[in-house]
Amino acid sequence: MNDSENSINDMSIMPIAGLLRRLAALIYDLFLLAAMVMAYALLVITPLRISLYGMPSNDNDWAGFPIFIKVLLILGLIFVLAAYYFVCWRKQGQSMGMKAWRLKLQQSSGELANASQCWSRALLAPISLAFFGIGFLWCLIPPNNECLHDRLTGTKVVVLPKSK
Repeated sequence: MNDSENSINDMSIMPIAGLLRRLAALIYDLFLLAAMVMAYALLVITPLRISLYGMPSNDNDWAGFPIFIKVLLILGLIFVLAAYYFVCWRKQGQSMGMKAWRLKLQQSSGELANASQCWSRALLAPISLAFFGIGFLWCLIPPNNECLHDRLTGTKVVVLPKSK
């Protein structure tokens, strides 16, 4: 067995991350996600508003967008936030918050999640959180202790050992 096979086997036996550690990583990520929302507003929404309606003359002069533009803007924002997780998970299996809490997303075999798993998980995880966190509370159910979106996508979040 070569070194890469050993490391994959080692990664497949790592302990599954608990709820508190996952939520702590999510809180770390929320700071970066908030910055991404502000950048999206600055680079997309504001120029669109100015190009459609001109510069506002006062604070109360920001007219609302038509519903179809609002839907497109929300879908664009969802795509940007999901793309952040997709890139992080496909590249190294960790977002910034996951790095801080030594968590890693992987398949059951220990390999990095594939593209469809990453996209699916990036879209399902917020839904799991939105309904009173029921998808995250799923990880309190033995024996696997996996969140609902982990089970649906065939992935798991493991705790990495402390580096020496």
